[in-house]
Amino acid sequence: MADKSITKTELVASIASATGQSQAAVSGVLDSLFATVSEAVAKGSKVSIPGWIAFEQVDTAARTGRNPQTGAEIKIPAGKRVKVTAGSKLKAAVK
Repeated sequence: MADKSITKTELVASIASATGQSQAAVSGVLDSLFATVSEAVAKGSKVSIPGWIAFEQVDTAARTGRNPQTGAEIKIPAGKRVKVTAGSKLKAAVK
């Protein structure tokens, strides 16, 4: 499968074309969406767009890893990561 990724510029152009809004307006809305999602998840809230996607912060436990170059064991500290879950509508669109 070839890499068929969409850039933000292409996404903005597509949405602007579909809605009749200016690209500047659409870009501003997307920037605000991502900023709002980032702030909420950083505070520990779950952000969900039902049927489409959900973002949440999860804790990771401390663990032992291995340096791939030397094979030496390293300690990886506990931390946080973002979990992204696809919703039913997104899953159905991919099938």
